[in-house]
Amino acid sequence: MKTLIIYTSQTGFTKKYAQWIAEKVSGDLLDQKDARKKSGEFFDEYDAICYGGWAMAGSIVKSKWFLEKAADLKSKRLAMFCVGGSPSDNPDVDAYLQNALTEEEKKYIKLFYCPGGFNYENMKAPSRIAMKMFTSMLKNKKDATEKEKVMAEKMSSSYDISDIKYIEPIVSYLEDAGNEKTEKDVE
Repeated sequence: MKTLIIYTSQTGFTKKYAQWIAEKVSGDLLDQKDARKKSGEFFDEYDAICYGGWAMAGSIVKSKWFLEKAADLKSKRLAMFCVGGSPSDNPDVDAYLQNALTEEEKKYIKLFYCPGGFNYENMKAPSRIAMKMFTSMLKNKKDATEKEKVMAEKMSSSYDISDIKYIEPIVSYLEDAGNEKTEKDVE
C-alpha cells in the first residue's frame, strides 16, 4: 500500500502531525505548495491520500484545492485532518467537523481533528494581530461566559497541546486502504 500525506502549516503543528502520520504509515510527505505542482497521474500511484490543514475562521486552510482534487480520486482511501487550538473534547470541534465537508464529500473523505495549539512566534503578522484582537475582545467582553474567559486566557499566549496519540485513528483509517485492496483481490 502506498500512502501520500499532504499538508499546509503556518506555525508547525500541522507539519508535526503530518510527519508523525507519514512515519507511522511509511508514507510520502509533501507540502501542499509542492503537491499543487504535480500532475493528476502523480496521485494515481497512491492507494491512500491524506490532507492536513489548520483551522481558521470555520474552515480548513487551503482545503479547497484538495477537495477539488479528491472529486477525481474517489477510488482511493481519502482522509483529511484539521489541526486547531481547541482540545479534542471541546463540543465546538464536533460542530466544526460536521460542517467542514458537504454531505457528498463525507461519502468518500473521512475527516479527523488533532489538537495543536498556538505559536505566536511563528504566526504571520496578520494572523497574529487578528488572534490578539480576538483574544482582547473576549477578555473585555462584559457578559463573557466562563468558557469564553478560559478560552481568552489560554489563547493569550503560545501553548502546545499536540500529542502523537491523536494520529492513531487517522493511521488506522489509512492502513485499512491496503486491507480493503487485499480483500478485494482475494474475491
